[in-house]
Amino acid sequence: MSVPHSIRTWLTERLGVRYPIIQAPMAGGPTTAELVAAVGNAGALGSLGLAYAEPAAMRAQVEAVRALTPAPIHINLFVENAPAPPSTSQMRAALAALEPMYAALGIAAPRQTDAPFAPDLDAQVQAAIALRPAVLSTHFRQLTAGTIAELRARNILVAACATNLAEARHVESLGVDFIIAQGAEAGGHRGTFIGAAEDSMIGTMALVRTLVRECSLPVVAAGGIMDGAGLAAALALGACAVQMGTAFLPVEESGASEAHKQALFERTDAGTTITRAFSGRPARGIRNAFIERAATEHFPLLPFPIQNKATAPLRAAAAKQGNADFLSLWAGQGYTLARRMRAADLVRTLAEEYDEASQALLRAMRG
Repeated sequence: MSVPHSIRTWLTERLGVRYPIIQAPMAGGPTTAELVAAVGNAGALGSLGLAYAEPAAMRAQVEAVRALTPAPIHINLFVENAPAPPSTSQMRAALAALEPMYAALGIAAPRQTDAPFAPDLDAQVQAAIALRPAVLSTHFRQLTAGTIAELRARNILVAACATNLAEARHVESLGVDFIIAQGAEAGGHRGTFIGAAEDSMIGTMALVRTLVRECSLPVVAAGGIMDGAGLAAALALGACAVQMGTAFLPVEESGASEAHKQALFERTDAGTTITRAFSGRPARGIRNAFIERAATEHFPLLPFPIQNKATAPLRAAAAKQGNADFLSLWAGQGYTLARRMRAADLVRTLAEEYDEASQALLRAMRG
């Protein structure tokens, strides 16, 4: 299909990609080399969520993608302050609260969750610099201005997530290249780092328009965008691209568990909610038994990422057993619009839908 000139944006010009679509960097299983490569080969920007990956694993994953495509790659890392070690009583209380969940799956709950709870960020950043992705983005807190300058000096575009105007202004002051505006509709972990996450539940379209008007940097829209009409709406509000995660969860190349994929289509009445129960940080996912029990019983939680490590064996067992009630079913509010197809077909479909939506808007304006 021929792509209208209007779909060319700052991001497509800088990266040489055909479409202003970023496949969201989902940490853990959903992101595979095959998915990233397929998205890149189709003309969008493929992304690796490497928040939990050690440097050696980072290198292996990037090399696997580059063996499949010459397209640019986006890497995402979590930047978070290390939590204070929990006391023995706190650890015991949190793990005891998880015991019935583990028992429901027929496995023993861990007696202790030991450090390290996450990879060393400095080592991850140095690995990223050596790997030279086209884009490095951060979620939660930010890299130092010096590190950002070092990345940019190596022609690596740097992006940062913002969920409110104060955060956007802060990351702008650090010298990043563009802002990812994470709206309240987005699935997965909330990126809020200034103020309470509950106070930054701003809808994607309102947030995008605010940041476009108040900040000088390009803005990428993220949250609730599932089709080409959403892409057209975001670009009409001034975004230079959209970042889509939930839309890519059920594609053929996605590494999400089959139970997670099926939940997008089978749990259409469940809706999504924000929970801290799986990881210790607010994140949006489809309601299930684990989330409801955690909310009802208000059981004690360990801080992120310690809680995340404490529930990791539970989630792995649930995925193996195909039990969606104990999975972190991260998904955005628009998950009922998800479609099963190959990643390249989804990218092409999004572009075609963008064309249709843009033409319909032009016709409506002309009367």
